[in-house]
Amino acid sequence: MRLIGLDPGLRITGWGVIESDGYRLRHVAHGVVKSDEKLSLAERLDQLFVGISAVIEAQQPVHAAVEETFVNKNASSTLKLGYARGVVLLAPARLGLPVSEYGANQVKKAVVGVGHADKTQVAMMVKRLLPGVSATADAADALAVAICLAHFLGTQKAWSREAVLPAGLR
Repeated sequence: MRLIGLDPGLRITGWGVIESDGYRLRHVAHGVVKSDEKLSLAERLDQLFVGISAVIEAQQPVHAAVEETFVNKNASSTLKLGYARGVVLLAPARLGLPVSEYGANQVKKAVVGVGHADKTQVAMMVKRLLPGVSATADAADALAVAICLAHFLGTQKAWSREAVLPAGLR
């Protein structure tokens, strides 16, 4: 199953695509979509939408996951990040993908095993789980979101299989 993780940002949005077969993961591609800071907010959001849509069309994932953002002290920055996050949620939805959302602590716990891991620990575990991958911080975060999605989809599948089997066959 091909999955895409998205780490939203107005300036830089990271993306990472993996394939998941049960709990086996394989790196497919990763990168970033950047917006031009000289443009208006609307034009920057359009750049993100077009860029993320192009990545999804090229990579053909079947499910997307977006990291939830935290509220910071600067209300204006938080609002702009919220706009970017909305566009990042919209792009896969418009292309017919189911979209899941995970908080930063959920992503860290799925990848590192600890909900309060730092960025270097997350990047190190992404490299261990996807050998040979060298990604920038934004793309590594997006790959971590994709790994989190794979983990949760795998867990859901295991639970649904268990619920279907008769008690004697579990």
